[in-house]
Amino acid sequence: MATRMGASVTLKLATSLDGRIATATGESRWITGPQAREVVHRLRAEHDAVLVGVETALADDPELNVRLDGWNGPQPARVVLDSRQRLADGCKLVATARDIPTYVITAAAPEHRLLDAGVRVLQVHAVGDARPELRDVVETLAREGLRRLFVEGGGQVAGSFLRCGLVDRIEWFRAPMVIGGEGRPGIGALALSALGEAPRLRRIEIREVGDDLWERYERI
Repeated sequence: MATRMGASVTLKLATSLDGRIATATGESRWITGPQAREVVHRLRAEHDAVLVGVETALADDPELNVRLDGWNGPQPARVVLDSRQRLADGCKLVATARDIPTYVITAAAPEHRLLDAGVRVLQVHAVGDARPELRDVVETLAREGLRRLFVEGGGQVAGSFLRCGLVDRIEWFRAPMVIGGEGRPGIGALALSALGEAPRLRRIEIREVGDDLWERYERI
């Protein structure tokens, strides 16, 4: 399914049974097991770009690359939603920006320190408190040739993409644990006032991967 300039958006969630991605203190490694994480790497390889919010990038310092035994295919681009360009100079994404295409999406003028490191800074329209407008983000990335987006986090980013009606598919990995209400939710606020406003999806597959469940959904 591709509806915006030929683009499609897949949301990946890796949560506890009660939909939490971390404890209240931020501990999240590892909620799901190694088999589920291997599937995630295979899904990354099927997409043009992996997208996260800057809070995830700052907290986890991820590489967002494909790490599979014997993998010699292309690496997806890495995209960070970073309205204030807070991505640190020494983080893994910036340090490897000349090896793997790395994009920062902002609503402000590009910072030279990121450009000098090889990061591609794209300026888009802003909403609210200068946050990048997500429809413009998807269309801007599509013009860069990044039409298959794999959105990995965090909870606010997941909620924002769902709230804007931009999610075509969900790949949901659930671990057999319960974290509780004080844990950090996998999906942020959707600002719903009635059940009829909730995004509706159709489950197309469910399977076991190690101790975890892998549920696949498509937008109705």
